[in-house]
Amino acid sequence: MSETISTNAESRTRTVAIVGPYLSGKTTLLESLLFVTGAISRKGSVNDKNTVGDASPEARDRQMTVEINAASTQQGGILFTFLDSPGSVEFAQETCNALMGVDAAVVVCEPDQARVLTLAPLFQFLDDWEIPHLVFINKMDRANDSFADILNALKQVSSRPLVLHQYPIGQGETLQGFIDLVTEQAYHYHPGAPADPVPLPEALREAEHAARVEMLETLADFDDHLLEELLEEIEPPEEEIITDLKMELGADLIVPVFIGVAEKDFGVRPLLAALLRECPEPSVMAEHRGIPAGDEPLAQVLKTYYTPQGGKLSLVRVWRGMLTDGMTLNGVRMGGMYRLMGQQQQSVQRAYAGCVVALARMEGVKTGDTLSANGVAVDALPKAEAIAPVYALALTAENRNDEVKLSSALTKLLEEDPSLYWEQHGDTREVILWGQGDIHLKVALDRLRRKYSLPMSTHLPQIPYKETIRRPGKNVHGRYKHQTGGHGQFGDVYIDIQPLARGEGFQFSESIVGGVVPRQYIPGVEIGVREYLAHGPLGFPVVDVAVTLTNGSYHSVDSSEQAFKQAARLAMQEGLPKCEPQLLEPILAIAISIPSEFTSKVLRLVSGRRGQVLGYDAKSNWRGWDEVSAYLPQAEMHDLIVELRSLTMGVGFFRWQFDHLQEVPDKVAERVLAGSNGG
Repeated sequence: MSETISTNAESRTRTVAIVGPYLSGKTTLLESLLFVTGAISRKGSVNDKNTVGDASPEARDRQMTVEINAASTQQGGILFTFLDSPGSVEFAQETCNALMGVDAAVVVCEPDQARVLTLAPLFQFLDDWEIPHLVFINKMDRANDSFADILNALKQVSSRPLVLHQYPIGQGETLQGFIDLVTEQAYHYHPGAPADPVPLPEALREAEHAARVEMLETLADFDDHLLEELLEEIEPPEEEIITDLKMELGADLIVPVFIGVAEKDFGVRPLLAALLRECPEPSVMAEHRGIPAGDEPLAQVLKTYYTPQGGKLSLVRVWRGMLTDGMTLNGVRMGGMYRLMGQQQQSVQRAYAGCVVALARMEGVKTGDTLSANGVAVDALPKAEAIAPVYALALTAENRNDEVKLSSALTKLLEEDPSLYWEQHGDTREVILWGQGDIHLKVALDRLRRKYSLPMSTHLPQIPYKETIRRPGKNVHGRYKHQTGGHGQFGDVYIDIQPLARGEGFQFSESIVGGVVPRQYIPGVEIGVREYLAHGPLGFPVVDVAVTLTNGSYHSVDSSEQAFKQAARLAMQEGLPKCEPQLLEPILAIAISIPSEFTSKVLRLVSGRRGQVLGYDAKSNWRGWDEVSAYLPQAEMHDLIVELRSLTMGVGFFRWQFDHLQEVPDKVAERVLAGSNGG
């Protein structure tokens, strides 16, 4: 079925991300929004695995969102596209990518003050990019903490002032409804129906009044006229309050707060009404992004999907102008244009600024790319920074014949999920898949099996140990003599072996006098030395060693470069084990970001993993957060992210990079050499 997005102006479209921590009820809220607007006739549930969102097998198997799910609906003449985004920190890249293409975000959270801290990185991202956002406190029928305590906890993690839109009537199992602080009208909830207006409860009149005054005073901080009215005790008209709410929300100056129970549709209609009234138009966010007005089409890719049936789909936000089906963008002709309802696709002929649509078969186009028509050169739009990988598994194809297909499949996997990374390690030759955690990589492996018929077995990656020497070896002799029918083979060398300072690598030199080793054979000596160093006495590549060819002899008929290469290998094999080989391990420089209340635990965590704490300081622009700098052996990194998240309610994270090689303590070296890494 084909349909045109029927709008003649971008002011008739809104794109809203639904974001928040794992288990806060985002997919359930999307289902409720689609139901109350008539986009679906029957609500599904996450437990029954029949929701519009989370329709992929990987999501349904785990009952969690693992990628962006787009769904559109109409309400009040506005076309809303909602982007249901993952809550698990392991899929945060998806959420960040989605947020780069929205007009506003609804942050869904639970009424639990202890869990509010998990919102901190999300609020930070929203504020860094000045993305307008509202809060929907879900599951209010299960609240154990007081409403005041929940709000105070939210205030601690938001750098923008909270503006309460509603005040609850009852709490927890006794939740009955809410009071609209703009109109001061009270409402009672009814399952499956809009809330009914009721008289304002006398017992709540004082608390409601105080909450409303606080709301108006916060708005007055940004509106001098409203401030004058409050000072003169003039009741501001409802229209002025709503105008202020829209203006301040659009400028990301305030965070409106709503309450409800998405599972029962409680509070969903008032949230939708607020989005209709107060959500900024697409032009507001386009201005934030520095996009000049005009008619030339401009769009950005928010997500790439590879579907089993239809191939590649690029989910794009149209920022300017109009896209038409079959148009060529960035030199690629689209193979169809669709509006998504979860995994369902509806063909559309046109999409205007503010719309989010899926474009088919845009080969060579990646997530984050800026798209323009007719080869028009445009500045690339800002995109979310790729989150550095922190967890790795080595992959082996269960069927060895599949290894040739693995590279192509992994490339597509990384197009769908830019927070994955793969490499074939230069030392260990293992294929290593990097990501954000165990669940993240298991989802990727499920996709390899399901989409590309590539079942994989996994194991922990080998640590790329190196080895070096502690003392020199002098006048080490190597002779290669091999006699066959006809010409024989003869090479004879003497070498000196010297340890070098850490990080100096390998150096080869010669001090041959009198042509005892002819010039044409000296390169063969260096090749032989290098070949031996690839696998030293302890079984690992040798580094920080200098070898000097000092003497030797040759045969005028039987000598060759190959013979001298073999002689050099024999000399190294003889001499290097006597130079006190020493195992080296890679040391990473890590920067760990955590709320300051967890800093002492993280310092102990680093020290307990043979790490060296270099110091810690307040994290720049993150209120109440610290950044710990440390050196950590790579051998201690594998499940660091798992323990860090466990210690910090899931919010701690780190960046890392290789820094240097360091001698392995003797007891640890004994364990390594006794294990599988020892060759």
